[in-house]
Amino acid sequence: MTSPLRKSLWRATLVSAALAVAACGASAPTTKAENAPVVSAPAGAVAGVAEDGLHVFKGIPYAQAPVGDLRWKPPAPLAAWSGEKLANAFGPACIQPPSVGVSVYTQELGATSEDCLTLNVWTPANANKAPVFVWIHGGALVSGSSKEKLYDGAKLAERGVVVVSINYRLGVLGYLAHPGLSAESADGVSGNYGLLDQVAALKWVQQNIGAFGGDPANVTIAGESAGGLSVMYLMASPKAKGLFAKAIAQSAYMVSTPELKATKFGSPGAEQVGTIVSAKLKAADVAAMRAIDAQTVTNTAAMAGFAPFGAVDGKILTRQLVETFDLGEQARVPLLAGFNSGEIRSLTVLAPPKPASAEVYETTIRDRYGDLAELFLKLYPSDRLQESIYATTRDALYGWTAERLARKQTAVGAPAYLYLFDHGYPEADAANLHAFHASELPYMFGTLKRTPPYWPKIPSSGVETDLSGAMLDYWTSFAKTGQPVSANAAAWPAYGSAKAYMLFGEGPVAAAGVFPGMYELHEAAVCRRKSAGNVAWNWNVGMASPKLSGPPGACPAVAT
Repeated sequence: MTSPLRKSLWRATLVSAALAVAACGASAPTTKAENAPVVSAPAGAVAGVAEDGLHVFKGIPYAQAPVGDLRWKPPAPLAAWSGEKLANAFGPACIQPPSVGVSVYTQELGATSEDCLTLNVWTPANANKAPVFVWIHGGALVSGSSKEKLYDGAKLAERGVVVVSINYRLGVLGYLAHPGLSAESADGVSGNYGLLDQVAALKWVQQNIGAFGGDPANVTIAGESAGGLSVMYLMASPKAKGLFAKAIAQSAYMVSTPELKATKFGSPGAEQVGTIVSAKLKAADVAAMRAIDAQTVTNTAAMAGFAPFGAVDGKILTRQLVETFDLGEQARVPLLAGFNSGEIRSLTVLAPPKPASAEVYETTIRDRYGDLAELFLKLYPSDRLQESIYATTRDALYGWTAERLARKQTAVGAPAYLYLFDHGYPEADAANLHAFHASELPYMFGTLKRTPPYWPKIPSSGVETDLSGAMLDYWTSFAKTGQPVSANAAAWPAYGSAKAYMLFGEGPVAAAGVFPGMYELHEAAVCRRKSAGNVAWNWNVGMASPKLSGPPGACPAVAT
């Protein structure tokens, strides 16, 4: 790829490698168990497994995956099958690059396939019109799978919800735009195939989940990291309108995203990126790209620096996410959103290098941030350089996004609940991983003993199990009613005018005003970058920030 394109994508590519967390599944039984639950849904009959009062169905196809000559097309409806389909083993993960290096997220990757559009269902044995919780996995839109042990839905289902976890196309197979692909489309667009997979899964839920005891009128979409980004895309997309009633976005990031055709916000058009990918593949056209093995396409694109994002195409994504939420065009549904205090401790590649001295740090920040510099240095002081650098990137990506979501939903009259996860435990804290990215997942899923091999081990103690129990209560209560409640823990107030949030430390504590000044600083910086029109508002913050322009009239003034 060209040097400017590589520079704009290298951070996302490295994060994609860091977040390769797909799990290896055990070999599947090939026959139906004697006590297997059977559900006859409109899609067809499925036979699952009975587990401790739950009925579990794994690897159910929800759409026809476009493969081979049909690659890079929207997912096709799947014809109903005859007879019973055995649903006792997870489907293959979607094709993704091989994991690079070792991190807390690393696990062995099991089977992968281009034919990967499957979902899993955990449902109480006697469920009837139960709320539905649809989980969208993370992994930078490059890696991950619905079969990860962290995402086991049993503990959530035990609290009376039907849990669905989904696969969707990843990387270049899920998000490639190209002029040749746009020419094939009736709408003249391309890319966003992984997002359309998610929409197809939600349509499957609407049509079929009633047979599993779920209520299609009470669906909550939820995801973490790239799953949280996907939740925002779904909230913004006209294609997903009416397919869900609530949303949960954990460690989401409202970054600038490519336009389909135009170079804007520091990124080339998505179609232009596609032509660069095809050149790297030495493919003259779309047909030639489709003739190449899917894993080869994936590996080549990843090595070339391809970073998948949704593309603003006027049809599936009509605007930049910030614009959609500014205009109140997003789904006006109850929202739960939050972030972790140590997000960047496990994602240090996102942070710029520590400067040589406090003097260099302060001089650079004053040069880059101008009239915003005093507030910046107040929030991120030079006497704690490394911590300030981590906090800057955390807040610019995850903190600002979480509070922005809470503010924008509140503004359109939808209840919003904000949280900060600041929980540590001995092995994580000893590794300087206090409240690291994704560390809330084993608590809200109740999978404290199902973490990846290199994940800091969570101790067996009342503090850990009590916190997990409270988070399970909050998340399932929100799925049921739109309000997070736990009978054994603190009341969680809506964000509202008090800017309330829940602090998850040793236990849940209600508070107000998370990191005062944080939102205002990053909102002002994003507004100026958006007004300039030629710079991204992704990871290029703090020491890595370009020089900000002065405050345009439309951007908020910020008190220091």
